[in-house]
Amino acid sequence: MSFEYFIGGRYLRTKQKEAFISLITMLSIAGVMVGVMALIIVIAVMAGFESDLKKRILGVESHIVVMRHGGSFYDYRGVVKKIEATNRVKAVTPFIYTQGMLRSTSGVSGIVLRGIEPDSVGSVLEILGSDITQTLKRSYSGSDSASSTPGIILGKELAKNLGVVEGDTVYLISPRGIISPIGHLPAMKRFMVMGRFQSGMYEYDGSLAYIHLGEAQKILRMGDSVTGIEVKVDDIYGARKIAQRIIEKIGFPYWAKDWMQMNRNLFSALKLEKTVMFIILVLIVLVAAFNIAGTLIMMVMGKTKDIAILKAMGATDKSIKRIFIFKGMVIGAVGTTLGVCLGFILCKLLEKYKFIELPGDVYYISTLPVRLEILDVSMIAAAAMLICFVATLYPAHQASKLNPVEAIRYG
Repeated sequence: MSFEYFIGGRYLRTKQKEAFISLITMLSIAGVMVGVMALIIVIAVMAGFESDLKKRILGVESHIVVMRHGGSFYDYRGVVKKIEATNRVKAVTPFIYTQGMLRSTSGVSGIVLRGIEPDSVGSVLEILGSDITQTLKRSYSGSDSASSTPGIILGKELAKNLGVVEGDTVYLISPRGIISPIGHLPAMKRFMVMGRFQSGMYEYDGSLAYIHLGEAQKILRMGDSVTGIEVKVDDIYGARKIAQRIIEKIGFPYWAKDWMQMNRNLFSALKLEKTVMFIILVLIVLVAAFNIAGTLIMMVMGKTKDIAILKAMGATDKSIKRIFIFKGMVIGAVGTTLGVCLGFILCKLLEKYKFIELPGDVYYISTLPVRLEILDVSMIAAAAMLICFVATLYPAHQASKLNPVEAIRYG
């Protein structure tokens, strides 16, 4: 061990008469520890929220949506085959998208109506299980018989707003109607509620309704065409590149969007919020760094004669500077290590026991989600150590510039 580290270690063990400096040192360690711990917990919770939200969104939405310029397209079966043959595509399903209204005996609600193909939709959208889609398939008659009542699947909140349960009847009011002598009349068709789904997102559960693709085509008078094609891939973060390959394969006039583009505003807001929280909580570590700087300045003032003697014995300015930087970095390293350990322990306890509950009428989840990421923890620890290092530079520089003669004479 070099003499700089030996002396720096001795200075960490302050004498009885320097107990005040020792107290400030302990407060500096505690400040760094609390700052790092708070950063890790908050960033882990925000990463958990982002991951949970992403999972819920991808349960209702597909990874890629392929559509056609100019509206619906009729040759979708050929396009489906081409997309299925694309590398890294797992499943494909056509869909119809429109808006309408649902009326029950208890109320009326605006909806987002999606026509789905029961045989393939379950492999693309996780929210719709095989049981519920097969029930929808059995209810589809394929004819325009007035005696047959097709099925419809509603979101949990939408069903609650309409006051209906499975087996009840609702009426779908579509803007695609007929022209009569008294003007435009909207089309109306009776459906039976075959099931409900719950995604955990109020925007989806309160507005989405699914019917058979054939029923949607009949109601909207679309013939054998669809609005677009939904695609599931094996790598959600590579969805944009896969979408580009699909468009290169099927060509114009088709275009594609991946799930990140469709939810860009939401995830951009989450990323901005996470960055802002990181900056705000770093200020806690910054306050602790000022304590480290204050501790070292007081140490330099108290060790003036020691520094003068060391210089008289041949110690260089660089050696003196290294002594005080070493002391400051030890304080920072101890505080950072304790903060990382405590943050990790609290995150694991929060993840296992879920002792913080959230009001269900405000949030879409009941407990705080936690997701610890190695990159986030590494960045927090590195930022804390960098701040502590910067805090040591000025006191260490001042100590190295002491004149040994003046220090002995007036110290």
